Amino acid sequence: MSRGLLIVLEGGEGAGKGSVLSAIAEWLQAQGIEPLCTRAPGGTPEGQVIRSALVQSGADWEPTAELLLMMADRAQHVGRLIRPALAAGRIVLCDRFVGSTIAYQGGGRGLSSSVILDLQKIAAAEVTADLTILLDVPPAIGLKRSLKRLAEQNSSEDLFERLDLSFHERVRASFLAQAADDPKHWAVVDASRVIAEVIADVQTRLAGLLGKRSAA
Repeated sequence: MSRGLLIVLEGGEGAGKGSVLSAIAEWLQAQGIEPLCTRAPGGTPEGQVIRSALVQSGADWEPTAELLLMMADRAQHVGRLIRPALAAGRIVLCDRFVGSTIAYQGGGRGLSSSVILDLQKIAAAEVTADLTILLDVPPAIGLKRSLKRLAEQNSSEDLFERLDLSFHERVRASFLAQAADDPKHWAVVDASRVIAEVIADVQTRLAGLLGKRSAA
């Protein structure tokens, strides 16, 4: 059995990752493929505890503590969920992975990218994304969307939405820099468009990857 594929959706607040991931999962299911859908942080029961502690309104973590909690979630997520699924040949669709850690805790919080990557090696070992799709949206647009969604859901997960616009601009710059540095494994999709256009674009990118895999 061949190794599965890890497909990661990245992006700032309000980029539409959750909606796109759901649509892509349905698209794969229509082709007879049952993907594993997950998110970080919070993809495991233990990770959900970490997520709740991290993002609830009023949380005030030191940047280094925030990073270490993210990596604790990653070690559990990869070890208990992602690595076994890949070993079983499954396609994993993940909402956020190390790209977000580099963008948020690195670009946004100002922590060292080299330290983040060293911790990633410990937490995830050899597990890397086969394709990372960056849903790129200007922060002013994304934050407006995200705050609207949180209000509609009566959600208190507003840790990052409470931060100023300059933080989110740094996050976006980091995402775009990561994509530019590794165009083989990253694809940038304009997420400021209507959701149907974004989904169609992502499907095209995935179809190309799946086609290459079938031909291999």
